[in-house]
Amino acid sequence: MHDAVKEYYGKTLQSSEDLQTNACCTDSNLTTDVKTILANIHDEVLAKYYGCGLVTPESLTDCHILDLGCGAGRDCYALAQMVGEHGFVTGVDMTEEQLAVANKHLAYHQQKFGYQQANTEFKLGYIEKLDQLGLAESSIDVIVSNCVINLSPNKEAVLKQAYALLKNGGEMYFADVYADRRIPEHLKNDPLLYGECLSGALYQGDFIELAKQVGFTDPRLVERREITIDNPEIIERVQGIKFHSNTYRLFKAPELEANQEDYGLTVVYQGTVTSHPDALQLDQDNFFAKGEKVKVSGNTWQMLQHSRFKSHFEFVGDFGQHLGAFTRSPSCATNQPKAKTSTTTLGCC
Repeated sequence: MHDAVKEYYGKTLQSSEDLQTNACCTDSNLTTDVKTILANIHDEVLAKYYGCGLVTPESLTDCHILDLGCGAGRDCYALAQMVGEHGFVTGVDMTEEQLAVANKHLAYHQQKFGYQQANTEFKLGYIEKLDQLGLAESSIDVIVSNCVINLSPNKEAVLKQAYALLKNGGEMYFADVYADRRIPEHLKNDPLLYGECLSGALYQGDFIELAKQVGFTDPRLVERREITIDNPEIIERVQGIKFHSNTYRLFKAPELEANQEDYGLTVVYQGTVTSHPDALQLDQDNFFAKGEKVKVSGNTWQMLQHSRFKSHFEFVGDFGQHLGAFTRSPSCATNQPKAKTSTTTLGCC
């Protein structure tokens, strides 16, 4: 299947217009800041983009980011601008044709961004074998991936390797395609469905259990979108299976508990994350308006306290008294924006 995917993305596809479904598609709902960032990227890199939107976690200044399945480097060059000249971005991909495009424009982007030296590198390799890239364990702040892990035949290995590379307090923030049931065996080997990010999709329930098994104790859903398929032939092949593109954040924090527990803890967001001056949304259930005291579970407290978000919050309370299972207060539920669950004909991750 590795060979089939390399053939599909290295030779069959020449631009995003060659894709046969909308599971992997171009961007929608981009902010003005992101549009400006993308405008700085070379046209050839943009033309070779086959992802599902831009995966952009918050507060990236000076971070070392690893992009799994970077392709021609569009997301890497976008993130290179977000981490700044003193941050660094490493992209890994198994497709030589894609990496040739990415490497071709290293000097162009260094000059375009006004950096003294390039803060981006690209490595040829498999995302199941990240330990062969020469990266030190516990050295990465953030791992991102954009509609790629579904293409891997060994997703457990990907998550294990990612966990090992992350620093304590680091996170894996990625978008991918999931199915509402386990994909039948006869569809898993369909090259077209696999290349189009469908037949390699995990059943969402299996993904949650897998993430927990490798050490990501409390997976957090950030956004969920329904994928619609407009190709009649592919609709017939998948036999009524429903697909969603979900964005998750997985924190490497050994202090996390199996369940969200209540210790009477609260946090106050300071409004200091760039481009989020009024509010910050950690995940589908945790929204923080600037200056507002918000009740959080012990796990959410640990995620914020031991990650790059620590300096952006005031922390109130301690773990001295356990109050049972965590439930959000009515005031939090009232102030929470509507969960990011939507249906779109674009089907972007």
